[in-house]
Amino acid sequence: MTVSISAVHVIVDDPEAALAFYRDTLGLTVRNEVAHDGFRWVTLATDSQPEIQIVLSQPHAGRSKEDGDAIAALLAKGELRTLHFSTEDLDATFEKVAAAPGAEVLQEPVSQPWGARDAAVRDPAGNLVRIEQA
Repeated sequence: MTVSISAVHVIVDDPEAALAFYRDTLGLTVRNEVAHDGFRWVTLATDSQPEIQIVLSQPHAGRSKEDGDAIAALLAKGELRTLHFSTEDLDATFEKVAAAPGAEVLQEPVSQPWGARDAAVRDPAGNLVRIEQA
């Protein structure tokens, strides 16, 4: 039996701002977009790993008001899960990400004690995004 990752969901409060960040800044490709009941789900993937999808969705999309409110509160606090990306050129990728509208730099590229060289930013929704040198 083989098990692999197929999708990772990322909660965003502004799909357009998130799309600009993940598509236009990081270079992911839109694979699918669905609108339903006033909400959007946007599925993206990298060219190097097209089988792993990143799904952008809003806090209240497909959830009860109470659950959506709870997720929106966690998103506002920056308390949702971190996304980790790797790149062949961390410095060039970081320069592009740091200049992206709505992105907040948390850590410039640095060599970590555990061996990785990485940087950290928040996407326009406040999600923590770490980018590591491949």
